[in-house]
Amino acid sequence: MKSLLTLYFSLFSIFLFAQDVAILKYKGGGDWYSNPTALPNLAKYCNDHIDTNINESVQTVEVGSIDIFQFPLLHMTGHGNVFFSDDDAENLRNYLISGGFLHIDDNYGMAPYITKELKKVFPNNELVEIPKDHSIFSTIYEFPNGLPKIHEHDGKAPQAFGIFHESRLILLFTFESDLGDGWEDAEVHNDPEEVRTKALQMGANIVKYAFEN
Repeated sequence: MKSLLTLYFSLFSIFLFAQDVAILKYKGGGDWYSNPTALPNLAKYCNDHIDTNINESVQTVEVGSIDIFQFPLLHMTGHGNVFFSDDDAENLRNYLISGGFLHIDDNYGMAPYITKELKKVFPNNELVEIPKDHSIFSTIYEFPNGLPKIHEHDGKAPQAFGIFHESRLILLFTFESDLGDGWEDAEVHNDPEEVRTKALQMGANIVKYAFEN
């Protein structure tokens, strides 16, 4: 156990100074690979607009791998089933409480599966709605009304939920918004440019928050 903890903290020291993001691959049959152009486009937007130096050739990492500790920000999306083994849950929990950040973007239909699996990661923590005055909505770009609405889904208002550890937001779950679709290449969903810009700006806020908190 001691050697494992030493390894975790050694890897933590890497992502303290890293500016990279990765797609989180999970089990269960859900399409973790959806929105393939989204994260590379967000990385480019951040490099062009908020002076980051993110590798735009975005990597994929498995939830149970120690490779997740190389990245200060992981992005997870999909439409369907999600499954975390006990080892996956422990690895993800250690990553998050050691300083990592996970953004889960519901691409429609993911919510019931991910909320159940998150109980394995944090049995004593509930997803709570993030207030509109939280700094993640104003880190760079101002969103006084909270999360922007990008896609229709069920027509409900977009909501941002989170899990906190020692007052730090370590996990963000974006619901009824679909930021990732707004990050994709323009021709994929034919979203108006102003809608894509809002999605990318909110994404930049998430990146900035994850890198600095």
